[in-house]
Amino acid sequence: MYAIFEDGSHQYRVSPGDLVQVDHREADKGSRLEFNRVLLYADGTDVRIGQPVVEGARVLGEVVNHLSEKYVIQKYRRRKNYKRLKGHRQHYVLVKVQHVLLPGQEAPAAAASN
Repeated sequence: MYAIFEDGSHQYRVSPGDLVQVDHREADKGSRLEFNRVLLYADGTDVRIGQPVVEGARVLGEVVNHLSEKYVIQKYRRRKNYKRLKGHRQHYVLVKVQHVLLPGQEAPAAAASN
């Protein structure tokens, strides 16, 4: 089973248990995120293609970490006493996908608490 969802201007193909790196958002570690723009859902022979989205389908995930890797850009001219160092850090959120739900389905943890 997998789904393709859209977040911002990016599309992600995920299955339950996958780790996906999405653009930064204000969410604490351990909090739950819900992605509603599911473009495609596939489970064996059951394939649902959204036009543009699969109505009511959603992907539930939990924030694992706030990732950011620093890239260092260096310019150097030999014998000219010229060195420039610049860094860039793009902020991401690492999300563990827990459930891919169709319309009318509830997450197992939410159903158990009722």
